[in-house]
Amino acid sequence: MCDYSLEMYGSRPARESERYETTRFPSGSIGLASPGDFSTAVCVQYDTPLRLERVPVHLQASLGVGASADVTFVRLDHGAYRDGIRFRNGKEVSLQQLHTGVGVVVVSLLERVRKPVAEKVTV
Repeated sequence: MCDYSLEMYGSRPARESERYETTRFPSGSIGLASPGDFSTAVCVQYDTPLRLERVPVHLQASLGVGASADVTFVRLDHGAYRDGIRFRNGKEVSLQQLHTGVGVVVVSLLERVRKPVAEKVTV
């Protein structure tokens, strides 16, 4: 969603088809922000499909991906930072590893399916 290290900043939810950029916030953490508004963290739900643009060359080589890639926003189970991305080849990286300036487009927002609450029947 929004890594714990970004909780001290203003935030807002991501919107479908919007473009964001990986940004280093004053805390030192890298998160997502709208171009032109680098003071507000943009929060993405886990399992949201994204499109990355301008993937750094060193990551392209080490991860076996191109300059653009379709990914899924995920919660990592290791490391200090939990917000990450999973490439189609299964490799995962923290947002911190992307560095700044990577373009991110929300491909679609997933609707969380809520189970209906069973009604109480009184006799």
